[in-house]
Amino acid sequence: MTKDELPIEMPSWPDILVSLEARSPEELIAIMPGTGTEKLVEDFPLLGAVTFTDHEIPTTGDPVKVRAYDAAGGGSGIGFVWVHGGGFVFGHLDQDEAHWVALALAARGIAVVSVDYRKCLHGVHYPAPLNDVLGAWRWTNEHAVELGMTPGRIHLGGASAGGCLAAGVTKRVRDDEGPMPASCVLAYAVVHADLPEASAELREAMERAQVDGMFEDGSLGHNYAGSQAATRDPYAFASNGDVSGQPPVYILNSEADRLRASAESYGYQLEAAGVRVRMEFEPETVHGHLNEPYSAGGQRSIHRIVRWLSDPTFDVDLSSGVHQTT
Repeated sequence: MTKDELPIEMPSWPDILVSLEARSPEELIAIMPGTGTEKLVEDFPLLGAVTFTDHEIPTTGDPVKVRAYDAAGGGSGIGFVWVHGGGFVFGHLDQDEAHWVALALAARGIAVVSVDYRKCLHGVHYPAPLNDVLGAWRWTNEHAVELGMTPGRIHLGGASAGGCLAAGVTKRVRDDEGPMPASCVLAYAVVHADLPEASAELREAMERAQVDGMFEDGSLGHNYAGSQAATRDPYAFASNGDVSGQPPVYILNSEADRLRASAESYGYQLEAAGVRVRMEFEPETVHGHLNEPYSAGGQRSIHRIVRWLSDPTFDVDLSSGVHQTT
């Protein structure tokens, strides 16, 4: 083996955490920069019809930043509270997974509130981020009419770590802590502290795409939890405990993504508990494809989400495995 062929030693999670905590807020934002409104509107003129306003809302901790997007053309009354991802340690309202997704949905008649939350750095752990999203969910419902949303037609969703938080909040409000979402949308979400085994088909997809496993060692999820007890908490990770009694759930995965094992397992768990579920994956995508506005997979997934939010009432039989809509 030559020097060039030696395997690269990846830094450990504790070393990564120290590195992240040494960075300024601006440096953390730079890890996942956004395209920016001006460029997005230039390249996607449809988005120019959308206006948005930033707010800070009170919660149990520091005020939470949210961005409210007015639905173009007055909208349909459908509302959507959307939570970005970022491994629980970074991410912001200007990244494409937050801003572009919200603009694209609002341009198609859906009023959106995009939510930021405390990141799990400097001693912050569960339940702080989940409480932030819960506070934003309640605030949105309290201000539904002025936000252009019809009460009872407001959905909740998130991507990756944001999907974990959205799923947890859905269970919290099921247990009498707020109004129930019309549905829950989980995009390549992680809902387990420790990932279930990946299927042979998923492993093959990852090999074809030449991607490694995310969350394979559980480090990011355990950092979010903050304690062993929290890894078993039914709201910290929605796959824990009773999953019945929830609104319809739409699970949209990336095809070659280790987190797919978590979301797929949760989908079958929900179906067994009598919850209406639709589960599919976006072909030829890897984790985070909604953070890629110029990708075909990202654009197709926007249309999938719009379709679901417009009519989350159809059933899908999950007995034969992964269901993909073309």
